[in-house]
Amino acid sequence: MKKILLVTFIFLYFSNAIAAGHLSGKDKKATLECTGLYYANSMIPQGTLELDKIVYSIAAKKFLTSYLIKEGVKEDFINKELNKSIDELYGKPYDKKKTGDCDKYIYKLIPEAKAEIDKLVKSGIY
Repeated sequence: MKKILLVTFIFLYFSNAIAAGHLSGKDKKATLECTGLYYANSMIPQGTLELDKIVYSIAAKKFLTSYLIKEGVKEDFINKELNKSIDELYGKPYDKKKTGDCDKYIYKLIPEAKAEIDKLVKSGIY
């Protein structure tokens, strides 16, 4: 009986650890920064930035926000961090290098990211 309880406890403990997500603190911070960058890019006026980049930024922000929530990051915390990014980046020009670095980082961190973001872009639901 003790063995059954011990095995059950161990199983539940490790199940909760896995369900809590796999993002390290560094990955969570970088993902939030990229999400904020995409969010700021999505607010750049169309006459200043090509529409396809704006649409991509909206889709990437939506995908990453959902991803972070699935990974156990609280929505209020995400919104607070995104507001900080907007305060810092709003009104600044599109940064091609920084956006490209975020794309590479996110595609490496989340293998299905590129396909999922492209799916959102093509669906028009963002």
